[in-house]
Amino acid sequence: MALVYPRAAVFERRAGSMWAPLLAAASLRCGGSPPPAALPPAVTSAQPDAPASVANLVARHVFFDGPDRSDVQVSPDGKRIGWLAPAHGAPNVWVGPSEAPQKAQALTHETGEGVRWWRWTFGSDRVVFARGREGGESDLVEADIAKGVVRDLTPREGVRGGDLVELSPKRPAEALVAFNDRNKQFPDVYLVDLAAGTRQLVQQNDGGYDQWLGDEDLRVRVGIKGTADGGREFFAIGRGKQAARRMFLVPAADRQGLRSLGFDASGDSLFLEDSRNRDTAALFTVDTMSGQPTFVVGDKRADIGTVLVHPTSKVVEAASFLYDEPAWNVVDSSVEGDLYYLHTFGDAMPVVTSRSLDEQRWLVAFPHSDGPTRYYRYDRNPDVPGNPGAATLLFESQEALEGAKLSAARAVVIKARDGLDLVSYLILPVGEDPRGDGRPKAPLPMVVWVHDGPWARTGLEFGAEQQWLASRGYAVLSVNYRGSAGFGKAFLGAGNLEWGGKMRDDLLDAASWAVREKVADPGKVAVMGTGYGGYAVLSALAMAPSPFACGVDVGGPPDLLSYVQSASTGREHVEVLAARVGDPRTEEGKRLLAERSPVAHVGSIVKPLLIGQGKKDPWVAEAAVARFAAVLDARHAPVTYVAFPDEGRGIERPANRVGFAAVAEVFLSQCLGGPYLGYGDDLAGSTLTVPVGAERIYGLGAALGPRK
Repeated sequence: MALVYPRAAVFERRAGSMWAPLLAAASLRCGGSPPPAALPPAVTSAQPDAPASVANLVARHVFFDGPDRSDVQVSPDGKRIGWLAPAHGAPNVWVGPSEAPQKAQALTHETGEGVRWWRWTFGSDRVVFARGREGGESDLVEADIAKGVVRDLTPREGVRGGDLVELSPKRPAEALVAFNDRNKQFPDVYLVDLAAGTRQLVQQNDGGYDQWLGDEDLRVRVGIKGTADGGREFFAIGRGKQAARRMFLVPAADRQGLRSLGFDASGDSLFLEDSRNRDTAALFTVDTMSGQPTFVVGDKRADIGTVLVHPTSKVVEAASFLYDEPAWNVVDSSVEGDLYYLHTFGDAMPVVTSRSLDEQRWLVAFPHSDGPTRYYRYDRNPDVPGNPGAATLLFESQEALEGAKLSAARAVVIKARDGLDLVSYLILPVGEDPRGDGRPKAPLPMVVWVHDGPWARTGLEFGAEQQWLASRGYAVLSVNYRGSAGFGKAFLGAGNLEWGGKMRDDLLDAASWAVREKVADPGKVAVMGTGYGGYAVLSALAMAPSPFACGVDVGGPPDLLSYVQSASTGREHVEVLAARVGDPRTEEGKRLLAERSPVAHVGSIVKPLLIGQGKKDPWVAEAAVARFAAVLDARHAPVTYVAFPDEGRGIERPANRVGFAAVAEVFLSQCLGGPYLGYGDDLAGSTLTVPVGAERIYGLGAALGPRK
């Protein structure tokens, strides 16, 4: 019988009382009277009144400089650990001894986009990684640890080299890699000798496959390709002259819950996360001959998360699930004592990031919503199997956060108007939850945070934006609206064709809940988000009698028709967007996309709006956003438009994130009345420009100087 250990059952979350406050840099002193709850609709050139500047707020860079370390992994032999950390102004791979991680050095020296992802090879003597290219492409590269030699495995310019198919402990010096040098659309599979850098064709792509799966013998076993309606077909690859055989079809409705996790020890059964014939995605083994699935572990409320599979025997040991709070479900008793110990030892849900091949050394992360992730080396007890060993704290993901006094997120489940449960997370400012029940002493100004995706979710991880807002005195409510991932395909499908419809209503219902529960001041609620979240901001201000006093949009498309057409990068993606957002190929779909586009409702936007946009965004054209802002400005709507010449989808560079936060902080202070830290030098390192509405935000024109 599976044993479930929910986080709350075995430990208490750390209180914030031990944290010392971090004094920020000197702020810009501003005189004048406090501003009204919202800017007057027709503010154009007159300088707004000065909101309250406060000097002892946590510095913005503490939140937005990004982690010191991420993607921490132990080597297969357990002797080394590595991670991604900044070097040369970009993410790079660092490697050091497991017993002395402080001796780690940068193994790679990439600039520009840096390293996107990395993995140990099973020889533990080298790593493979993806070097980012502008435009989303990447090169596959390997680095020899002893020699410090870096070799590009991508054959030539214009070839996609980021498709690592398989690494194997049985053949540690080799890898299966997919390259598209013969056919730009459908990559072939090569066996690459990592030491020599040579490659040999092992599977020519004559079947139109866009994804490959290989086993531990480095044999290509499965080819996967899309269907016309957005589904996925799995084919068993024949040996020699044998033809490929169709194993099974995953319909489009189940695609979101689909993930392959490799093969069992025999290579004849595929581990597959799958939601066919059920609502939530569970773990199955699928026979490669018959295509028949066998259930392993699942949960009725949430899709499966992390899965622990023994590195050599391939026995499924445990799986994690996240509905409102995370929990481990133990499948094999061999790890029961380890997980129980880790639950009681740490102060958060343990996440096993990697393990040595002999399973004696684990790398375990303890993420927190109110501080940095703590990384531990866990050494099992080799003499008494099943008994816990010892965990040693190695480091934290972002050491600057340790000095900041922050507040933990609390899970709340909100009922939408049609009865749907919306799992959400509430953060109250430090000192504003005296009874520990998630209710402040008095209603607070609040920001509703809308996650990107939209086919993603928010959880109990650290959120830089949310914690920054809470540090400025705002309650922050992050909502998993319908269409969010992780709650099963029915919840995901409830968002189909509901952009600007019921998905927006969920945000309105969440805001109403916060007002009813006396969490939020009804006149001081803002909405903020990036990507889809930015669209939700525009939709809420343009197309509904809105409870929001103002909004902050980053990268939200004002025109859904052009967005869907730009974002449709392949046949399958066209079908997915047509089903989820609207079909630009039909008259009915075009009408829906037009009706749900904020650009068609510019006359209804009268609340203060701050827009941030990257000029390199491949899906949302900056020129279209600039025109949208110009139209609003011509109508005397209170809009400020901030553009970034070096950003794409969202704002990623730390200096730009800090700069935009400085602008948004004053904007929200004018709108909601919270405190803000003066601009200081936080605009100096940013590339931001303000083509529209700099005069509408207090002190911005002066802070920009000649860059205005």
